[in-house]
Amino acid sequence: MIPPFVFPRCSAAVVLLALMALAVPAHAAEPLLTIRMETVIDRKAVFGTVEAADVQQARARIGGTVAARLVDEGDRVSDGQVVAMIGDPKLALKLQSARAGIQSLQAERAQAATELERTQTLFAQGVVAKARLDTARTAVDVLDRTIAAQVAESRVVEQQSAEGAIKAPGAGRVLEVLVTPGAVVMAGEPVATIATGAYVLRIEVPERHARFIKVGDPVQVGPRGLDAALEPQQGTHRQGTVRKVYPRLGNGRVQADISVDGLGDYFVGERTLVWVGTGERSVILLPPEFLRLRSGVTFATLASGAEVVVQPGQTMPQADGSLRTEILSGLSAGDQVIRPVLTQGAGQ
Repeated sequence: MIPPFVFPRCSAAVVLLALMALAVPAHAAEPLLTIRMETVIDRKAVFGTVEAADVQQARARIGGTVAARLVDEGDRVSDGQVVAMIGDPKLALKLQSARAGIQSLQAERAQAATELERTQTLFAQGVVAKARLDTARTAVDVLDRTIAAQVAESRVVEQQSAEGAIKAPGAGRVLEVLVTPGAVVMAGEPVATIATGAYVLRIEVPERHARFIKVGDPVQVGPRGLDAALEPQQGTHRQGTVRKVYPRLGNGRVQADISVDGLGDYFVGERTLVWVGTGERSVILLPPEFLRLRSGVTFATLASGAEVVVQPGQTMPQADGSLRTEILSGLSAGDQVIRPVLTQGAGQ
């Protein structure tokens, strides 16, 4: 008790404040949280397979024998880079024949030009008829056109020889090389398979969830490798976006492509966990620090100081990086809870 002789020396207001402080419970200073219903997205864990968005084949444009293979599986190539060389001995013979034909025609043309010059001189002297002059001019014109045709044919052969260099159809990564040096290939036969587009995660979702997936939806991607966790853990998952939803169902499943950064060093065909949205529901979410585990039972402390037993569900990472635990039972919207007061020696 406060001694009676103290009152005359203290104001009534000070005494009243002291008495109120003694009457306030210890838990009243704890942070207060009002329970409200929140909408969350139900997520389903599926396996995503790393695939190349675009896969192209470098094909032989001429038939022949593979003289050299300049790339191997896993190599990165630029657009137009030579990946293999094909040689055909017949093309060299054709080119040699065409060039020899040009030289022969040029010799004939020189002789025809000389004959035309002589005929023009004789025609000027009145020795030959004009018909002979016209014939000489026609012979020169015919040879000029024949030489032009032979030159064009030689250029065709040269172009065919140049097409023996097989080029990458685009920049990307070599997935498979289908030939070895010395192998015989035909025109149009594939020589190498190249992933020329960005890598994506391809998922398959059951038909009953197909209507919930649409382009632009956010998804959560697990760490590299097959993780046994059924829920994404804080700090280990990454954000991805649905890039494409295929319009056809196969074996009761719909396929979708997921865009996510950092897939460039993955193996094509590698799998990882992806959590996709399959609908929405209203739940109660509570920070884990507002819960207390004692003797295997989870408790929450109300604003009045009373403890209630709650049934916790899964712990969900939030956009700000924090964690929230779903409360399945024990609390209702409008309840006010505080952080539990830990006493020395109390079980957790």
